[in-house]
Amino acid sequence: MTDELKERRSALRRASRWLHGHGHDPAHEELVRVAAWSRAEGVEADVYGEGEDLQAFEARVAELLGQEAGRFFISGSMAQPIALRLWAEREGRFHVGMHPTCHLELHEQRGYRHLHGLDVTLVGPARRPMLVEDLDALTEPLAAVVVELPTRENGGQLPSWEELEALSARARERGIHPHLDGARLWEAQAAYERPFPEICALFDSVYVSFYKGIGALAGAMLLGPRDLIDEAAVWQRRQGGNLYHSLPNWGSAAMLLEGRLPRFAHYRKRALELAAALGEVAGVQVLPDPPHTNLFHLVFEAEPEALLAARDRVAEERELWLLGHAKPTDLPGQARTELYVGEAALVLEPAEVARAMGELMEYAREG
Repeated sequence: MTDELKERRSALRRASRWLHGHGHDPAHEELVRVAAWSRAEGVEADVYGEGEDLQAFEARVAELLGQEAGRFFISGSMAQPIALRLWAEREGRFHVGMHPTCHLELHEQRGYRHLHGLDVTLVGPARRPMLVEDLDALTEPLAAVVVELPTRENGGQLPSWEELEALSARARERGIHPHLDGARLWEAQAAYERPFPEICALFDSVYVSFYKGIGALAGAMLLGPRDLIDEAAVWQRRQGGNLYHSLPNWGSAAMLLEGRLPRFAHYRKRALELAAALGEVAGVQVLPDPPHTNLFHLVFEAEPEALLAARDRVAEERELWLLGHAKPTDLPGQARTELYVGEAALVLEPAEVARAMGELMEYAREG
């Protein structure tokens, strides 16, 4: 991509309404909001993760999820492998299981092995969530298993509630600690329509993210038994994750969390409406159909580059940014993208989006 094309696309993104996510604010605006909130609430900065206001936020999230304790981390890429290591040490087995599309496996350069000496068995097929029969097929003695709700890479799929209960029960029967990759727990809860403590009770430890669905600055939390969280704090320091001040990050999450949580039911409803409308567009396939959560995938009968050029043309004509990226699929002549339905889509009518997507496909076919 040329520098000229990059600049043109950047300008189009800034000038357009977005379909994906919560829209796009200038980078400084969230910092301004956190500063104003901190001043209004009299919030004090933490010092190396210690401070009355930070501990109050950790306790608030722990109570929300029905957990004994929580610890704020700058990233889930640090929090989750630490939890797995601690379960491995307790069981004396440095072997854990995870789904083939797990973030730890695909996007973290296998830090679980290089930093924590963990061996991993991939559990179940990539095309669907992990199920109890996948665990039953394993012969290796595992210390823990990571269960992602929902599984992002296959379109935000969820197991049924009964399937999830069965998976958790079987793991515990076999002495395997179920750990929740809850990067999108907020989205899963809106789909299950069950209280957070009921969902989290199926797991021995829980990780949640604040920058994705909540829309905060970077940050995560690891939750579980107090002794496990106390040990995790030691490893947080060992890995350099205990920053001198992390107020902007946890402050952003604390400021947004309670107001954002009731919105996820609206996001899911709009996702179902959009999926129904987009499924009628020639050359567009919704996966899964209907969506399980407010996150799903779209598959286009078009080459990725042709699709991106068509997106640019729609943005010029309609000031509507329909997708951020397009990746090739396993089949020639196809492209795939992820659609996360948040605040941005609530102000767009599904019929308008479907018309624009129809135009996008026409332009992509023209080449």
